[in-house]
Amino acid sequence: MQADENKIPEFQSVEVIENTWIEVRDGTRLAAKMWLPKDARRKPVPAILEYIPYRKRDFKAVRDSQIHAYFAAHGYAAVRVDLRGSGDSEGVLLDEYLQQELNDGLDILQWIAKQDWCTGRIGMFGISWGGFNGLQIAALQPPELQAVITVCSTDDRYADDVHYMGGCMLTDNLSWASTMFAYNSCPPDPQLLGDRWREMWLSRLEESGLWLEKWLRHQRRDGYWKHGSICEDYSAIQCPVFAVSGWADGYSDAVFRLMENLSVPRKGLIGAWGHKYPHMGGPGPAIGFLQESLRWWDKWLKDIDNGVDEDPIIRIWMRDSFQPLTAIHSGRWVAEEECPSPRIIPAEFSLTAIGLRLEDPISIPGDNPGEIKEQNLFETETEARGMGTSTPEENIFEVQSPLSVGLYGGKWTSYAETTDLPNDQRESDGGALVFDTLPLSRPLEILGAPEVQLRLSSDKPLAQIAVRLSIVIPDGTVSRVTYGLLNLAHRNSHEKPSPLEPGKPYTVKIPLNYVAQKFSRGDRIRVAITNCYWPLAWPSPEETRLKIYTTDSRLTLPVRPLRAEDEELPAFEPPETAPPVKTTILAPERREWTLVHNLASNEVSQNIINDSGRYRLDDIDLTIQSDSREHFIYTNNNYKTLRAQVHSARTFTQGDWWNVRTVTDTILTSTKTHFQIRATLDAFDGDVRIFSKSWDKKIPRDHM
Repeated sequence: MQADENKIPEFQSVEVIENTWIEVRDGTRLAAKMWLPKDARRKPVPAILEYIPYRKRDFKAVRDSQIHAYFAAHGYAAVRVDLRGSGDSEGVLLDEYLQQELNDGLDILQWIAKQDWCTGRIGMFGISWGGFNGLQIAALQPPELQAVITVCSTDDRYADDVHYMGGCMLTDNLSWASTMFAYNSCPPDPQLLGDRWREMWLSRLEESGLWLEKWLRHQRRDGYWKHGSICEDYSAIQCPVFAVSGWADGYSDAVFRLMENLSVPRKGLIGAWGHKYPHMGGPGPAIGFLQESLRWWDKWLKDIDNGVDEDPIIRIWMRDSFQPLTAIHSGRWVAEEECPSPRIIPAEFSLTAIGLRLEDPISIPGDNPGEIKEQNLFETETEARGMGTSTPEENIFEVQSPLSVGLYGGKWTSYAETTDLPNDQRESDGGALVFDTLPLSRPLEILGAPEVQLRLSSDKPLAQIAVRLSIVIPDGTVSRVTYGLLNLAHRNSHEKPSPLEPGKPYTVKIPLNYVAQKFSRGDRIRVAITNCYWPLAWPSPEETRLKIYTTDSRLTLPVRPLRAEDEELPAFEPPETAPPVKTTILAPERREWTLVHNLASNEVSQNIINDSGRYRLDDIDLTIQSDSREHFIYTNNNYKTLRAQVHSARTFTQGDWWNVRTVTDTILTSTKTHFQIRATLDAFDGDVRIFSKSWDKKIPRDHM
């Protein structure tokens, strides 16, 4: 909830510096907005830096005011900087996480530390891009940076980012490239830049480039992706790290890896949220995240002994069994003292002709020291169904999924609260090879990364596989719990892919995304296997048929025994923020997700509308709007007809003297041998188009 500025006078006493310039080593000036405690120049304080390209002056102004004023009101100087070439900063932004960006970050830290209002101790804070560069800059070990809070970020830019997953190209690669295509086309504000604004704008329009092309020219894990991937050397990070994500976000796995591999003081937190700060919530309950952040800063930037270093290493939202598209995912908070936790018990299920067969009863610790209890998860009819301990015979199944199997899979990472989450999986399961357990006779909880091992062969040298783990609720509804993808050419290496020999059996392992999930009594556990997952991932060059051999094919679940200490975990405080800057809503936001199957042409399209609405920032009389439309299309289940298109428009209006608009369009198609990108960028000043550029690029497919 928003804190009441009348009850908390500190908010009224925060000094807001709308814009100041930070000059970096090559003379480029970066634009910063700052929130300072009113007496900071007399009594210097630690500083919190957020360093991102999302425009402090307009698109992130409301959110920034709620977060950074809150930190300032509680004794920190909050500094929000636009990256080089973004917002009101000089220069051109050419790509994400370049060495230039990191060098600028080092210069910013040095500048902050020298200010008379700063003690010289600084923390970095941010979600997504800001979470990424916080870790990357920490790995450079600047002495001024003494703590990091990283939200929804990754340690591995190839294997666990918006671009590729399991060696498969995600269509969020296009979505994200299109988002930055639109952001990079936007002008700086004339009120801050004066007459230079147009020159800077034209330079950005001409030079920023088509990032999708750059990313598609690196389809395997090469040096391009290793740069900025701190998993290359976790020991480079020498300051405390608080890593945060949510189960509806694409970056939750990184929290576990950071907790396991970092050697510094660290803490992990995973809720039921999507790609957003935890105090915003959705689709899980929001928490007082800014208060949790203050505990972290107070310990590591002010040396306050508040016990944060004695918290469990990771705290996690254990989701209850749920219906698809549930607005709020119920559950409870659990915690582990170690990561990976030695308490997790692997439970193996064989894939058989009659479903998933538990290999052995699950043995869990008992109530007394040294005591072990065996739990049979299923009723006694297990034996009657042949699901007991006898060895099942070999079976061979074939799967050749239609392109429609992924239409209900949602986005790789969720930005909304319902529209981009997975829907009921029953229609998708109709095109899948499906294995179910019997109904559970007692609840079962898992925590970790499930894994599916498959023995398989393909009729083509290039193929992919998608595996979904789901709950089959007693009413028949199917909710996706987690999933994994694998480009089978990447079965041994993301750096050195190799084609399959058609017809030859291979044993492969598909790790699924980490999850904390409770299965209730009466639920069934389902594994669904498909050989495509469009439009979440771009399919193989041509339609394939896979054979699955049940011998050596299994599911492994990370079973978590109940932990009495979970009941004693302290509750999170309710969300608080500073009051936002004042706005006037002129047109409401609009989010839609529709599927259209034209039975006359047999064209199938998934259509996404993400319109932020139109609103005015009252204090500076600036009206802004962001509107994005995505379309994923195919016809007659024909791989040659695959097409993905993103259209974005950004509009800025100030009084009756400034009205500018940018429009970007990107279309991605493919053949068996190449990806084809066609893109256009148009910029308007009033009714006059002052810039237009187009791209037409063919990029060879590299085992993709």
